[in-house]
Amino acid sequence: MPRKEKLFVGINKDLEEITVPIPDADPKPWDGKDELKYIGKKVPRIDGTYKTTGRAKYTFDIKVPGMIYGKIIRSPYPAAMVTKIDSSQAEKLPGVRSIIRVKDELPFPVRFAGQEVVALAADTEHLAQEAADLVKIEYDQKPFVVDLDEAMKENAPLVFDPKDEEKDKVKNVRDARIYPKDGKSEEIDAVLNSSDHKIEATYRTQVQTHCPMETHGVVAKWNDEKLTIWASTQGTFMVRNQVADHFNIPKSDIRVITKFMGGGFGSKLKADTYTMLAVKLAREAKKPVRLMLSRKEDHLSTGNRPNSLQTVTVGATKEGKITGIKLKSFGTAGIGRGAGTGGPARFIYDAEKIYTEESDVYTNAGPSAPFRAPGHPQGAFAFEQTIDDMAYKIGMDPLEFRIKNSESDKVRQAEYKIGAEKFGWLKRNPKPGAEKGVIKTGAGLANSLWYYIYSPGSHVSLRVNDDGSVQLRSGVQDIGGGIVTPMAMIIAEELCLKPTDIKITIGDTEFGLAPTSGGSQTTAGLTPAVRNAAYSAKQRLLKIAAGLMEVDMKEVKLSDGGTFSTIDSKKQMIWKEVTAEIPEGQFSVTGERMEDYYETKRWKISGVQFAEVKVDTETGSIKVKRMVAIHDCGRPMDRLTIESQINGGIIQGISFAFYENRILDRNTGVMVNPNLEQYKIAGARDVPPIESHIIDLNLGQSSTGAIGVGEPATIPTAAAIANAVYHAIGVRIREMPMTPSVVLKALNKV
Repeated sequence: MPRKEKLFVGINKDLEEITVPIPDADPKPWDGKDELKYIGKKVPRIDGTYKTTGRAKYTFDIKVPGMIYGKIIRSPYPAAMVTKIDSSQAEKLPGVRSIIRVKDELPFPVRFAGQEVVALAADTEHLAQEAADLVKIEYDQKPFVVDLDEAMKENAPLVFDPKDEEKDKVKNVRDARIYPKDGKSEEIDAVLNSSDHKIEATYRTQVQTHCPMETHGVVAKWNDEKLTIWASTQGTFMVRNQVADHFNIPKSDIRVITKFMGGGFGSKLKADTYTMLAVKLAREAKKPVRLMLSRKEDHLSTGNRPNSLQTVTVGATKEGKITGIKLKSFGTAGIGRGAGTGGPARFIYDAEKIYTEESDVYTNAGPSAPFRAPGHPQGAFAFEQTIDDMAYKIGMDPLEFRIKNSESDKVRQAEYKIGAEKFGWLKRNPKPGAEKGVIKTGAGLANSLWYYIYSPGSHVSLRVNDDGSVQLRSGVQDIGGGIVTPMAMIIAEELCLKPTDIKITIGDTEFGLAPTSGGSQTTAGLTPAVRNAAYSAKQRLLKIAAGLMEVDMKEVKLSDGGTFSTIDSKKQMIWKEVTAEIPEGQFSVTGERMEDYYETKRWKISGVQFAEVKVDTETGSIKVKRMVAIHDCGRPMDRLTIESQINGGIIQGISFAFYENRILDRNTGVMVNPNLEQYKIAGARDVPPIESHIIDLNLGQSSTGAIGVGEPATIPTAAAIANAVYHAIGVRIREMPMTPSVVLKALNKV
């Protein structure tokens, strides 16, 4: 039976008392009045020394006895039929162990340059490449299209053959997703046309590839009917489940291991084609197979952030209230889907009418993959600039306009106040482009919006040994966010130990179900299970201590340093004295992530960022001088890892704003910059000082109250910079990347 607990919830110290039903076995949720030793503080990363000393072993580092090397042969053409495959010469090469076709029946289509055609495995990497060169493949080339605008034309080559594909692929422009589902474009048009003020503008964003430091790849090993996969993945259980489905084998016969992983950003959420090929090669060769993709293969085939062509219309009253928002968006995810951009337009501001229409456009390019807040950075770039335009048109300060149209969101209101103060917003020149001289400075801001996501069912196992050691195991994989540290902090907080006293072992599907590391759900989805397990262990230890002290368990408390004592402090025992008496030398408890205790109505994560820039109006160069970011993530666990997440998101947003751009040759359909030389990514000298502030949002919805923060920081960065550029030069930059030539074009200087 649940019990009733009084909690103090709210923003920072602005708290109210509520009563929440809590399961009897769970601890009282941490709330706004709990003063904790570790939680909410800055604690150094526990895995930091492993990474800085090179002791961390990534999938790339895995070496298994008898391991051979996989290689994928890919189509050089963006559209063709594979008519013949002759691997006879490669099969004769000594040391070649297996050669398989991606599809058995000929002919079969390829729809982008880089699509998988044949896979093979050989004793060495060099031998695998030599064998690949001997495989002869004949192609019947077809017309193709790799440009968004060209693909939308009536006479454009079709990416999918309507004879062979499902109904929604008979044309390149897929039917639009409309919000609201029963909405009508005419209704929103009427609202916009009758508004005191109306602004409409069109924006473009480019394709961004994921570029993780560690490329995609796996090592697959069969042992009779059991399969072990070492994977560079964000979802050990996702890989296990998809491989099980693909090969029709029990999940219990598959083990997926990811101890350390070198970046993913969404592209490593699933078992991709290369995973299935490695597993099949290993089965046929009867040897472990290592298949790590090259940097070029990563660019071509493992995912990207779709581009966008967005037309945004906003209406407002003369008093500054938004009356209507309309978005019409097109974007290409290549041969895939997922080019929507409507989240910011739908959910950031209060408006009488909101209508979005989002269409995927098929092109002969590699499919997209979820990329750190899918669709939202593109959407914010267009939408938040239009909001800025409206503020200036009405004659309002852009911050004041946002405050006026976010009145229903108390968290965002608090973030505005803190951000304006920390940034010094009121000191800016209110008139865009007013600064004299060639080099002009400007300040801008933009909002972010993401979602509170978690999946019930995740669980952890916690063991306490008679030597006093504490060990926790979880199947979760760490993609770089540092989940191990808050897990150790939570256990240390509950058991009154130090985080360094706790041994955490993660990244193995044999350790129990854990959330996929994507969508900002890991911390929210796992930390309550960790605390619940620690609380159960604490109760077991209090019972042992009570027996040793010959008092009732209710009379015993656990305090700092792992000290057990009676409430009157007359009897006392140290941690190891109590654990030494654990029956059988150890005990284990589990903790599970259940549904939230109550409906908080806080389904989103807010955030606001401020940017200061310097623009050279003669060269068109933009330099970001500083960024100030204010974000919420429920109750903060480790502020140090949160700040790291925010820094990373902003750096990625800066890179998106100025540099990253997949370029496909219109004549050949081939990517011309599939490397890290021509595909530019922001480096250390491109990154400004970043000041982040994390507000305390205590909701008491789970035992920890944690919510994720992985996505929000990258969403408003490019938009805030673009608004700052407008403030500096008085001219809008409506396309990315915002290169010097784009700036000079906007200034009519080229």
